Amino acid sequence: MSLDANASERAEAALRLLASRHSVGPKHLGEPAPSDEHLRQAFAAALRAPDHGKLIPFRFVVVRDDGLERLAELFVDYGRRCGKSEEELALERTRAKQAPVVIAVVARPNPMHEVPLHEQWMAVGGALTNVLNALHFMGFGAKMLSGRRAADAKIAAAFCGAGEQLVGWISAGTARVPPRARGTDNADAIASKF
Repeated sequence: MSLDANASERAEAALRLLASRHSVGPKHLGEPAPSDEHLRQAFAAALRAPDHGKLIPFRFVVVRDDGLERLAELFVDYGRRCGKSEEELALERTRAKQAPVVIAVVARPNPMHEVPLHEQWMAVGGALTNVLNALHFMGFGAKMLSGRRAADAKIAAAFCGAGEQLVGWISAGTARVPPRARGTDNADAIASKF
């Protein structure tokens, strides 16, 4: 199937925009933040991820305003339980509140379903990637973060119900710094022929 000239130009513009996406760390994100409508559109894009069986093995929890303070308290409590100093606890508080919007990514795979778990996890990854790309297309910066805090049972319990797992958080806002080159991407290095 060939594209007409207008469709071809739109496709090339979309691919250039997609290729320009990069992660922007929370300390480099500020206002304006994505609105509820922006987030609704991003979550609608998440639903377009490949999802065998249409299980939707993911959901999102938006954290902003007072929610950021509650997230900060969870991070500080985590730091205390890890034996961190007062200075380190202050950093935990700051870490939670750097971005104007934080989106918890919650996976809810169903091990009893005929769709293999690895395919369900691929759907989770596709969904969060679509959210990141949608935010980028709308002009926002974002970064996916996980690590020890996401694996902490007490923090995870604040976001998850039975059978769910906290994957991590997408920090989102307007980038306050220009994109930083991450080196030369070489698409040929990741592809081969069979």
